[in-house]
Amino acid sequence: MAKKSAIARNNKREKLSAKHAAKRAALKATLHDKELAPEERFQAAMALNKLPKNASPVRVHNRCEISGRPKAFYRKFKISRIALRDLASRGQIPGVVKSSW
Repeated sequence: MAKKSAIARNNKREKLSAKHAAKRAALKATLHDKELAPEERFQAAMALNKLPKNASPVRVHNRCEISGRPKAFYRKFKISRIALRDLASRGQIPGVVKSSW
C-alpha cells in the first residue's frame, strides 16, 4: 500500500488539473498562434506561468486504484501488475485467463 499522503497529493493534482484545464488550453492556443503579436503571446506565456505547477496534467501520476502503487501500472485496467495478477488468479477480471507454455 502506498503512503496515503502520496495518494492524496496525486488526487489533489488531478482536481487542480481538471479545474484549470480550459484556461490552460486557451492560453496554450494563444501562445502557439503565430498570427498574434509577440507581445500578446508573451502575455499568454506569463499568464500560463502564474498558474499553479500542479495544474499541469503532466504532473499527475498514474496510480493503482486498489493499492495506490505508482509503478507497473496497466492503463487498460487502471491497476498495478501485482493487483492484476491477484485479481486474475481469483478469476475476478472477465476475459483474463492465466496462461502457461
